[in-house]
Amino acid sequence: MVPKLKKIMYVDDAPDLRTMVEASLGRLGGYDMRLCDSGETALVEVLEFAPDLILLDVMMSGISGPDTLHIMQQADELSSIPVVFMTSKATANEIEQYKQLGAIDVVPKPFDPMQLADILEAIWRNAHRVV
Repeated sequence: MVPKLKKIMYVDDAPDLRTMVEASLGRLGGYDMRLCDSGETALVEVLEFAPDLILLDVMMSGISGPDTLHIMQQADELSSIPVVFMTSKATANEIEQYKQLGAIDVVPKPFDPMQLADILEAIWRNAHRVV
């Protein structure tokens, strides 16, 4: 049985994208959202929020998405939280590299805000498939 995706942390340094994703996933999708403007903020707030999934921008000022993921992987209490990268750099080769870093999938930018919840649900179900 696939657990229900309820809580999503979205990390992006672009305020307009945070607003769009919050509207798409929070207001329209009904998810409990936590928005963070940097990898540093996410690392401070992740334990208190306890997300089911982290949607993480790749290119950010300060700590990048891949570096944020790497720091999380080093902490036992954070290493099991699934991470999906969002990026405009989403060639097949780049997507494979992000997955090798530990992301469960990649959502290419630009994305359709009306489809984002469905995309994440499909990624979530696929990640919890019993093999």
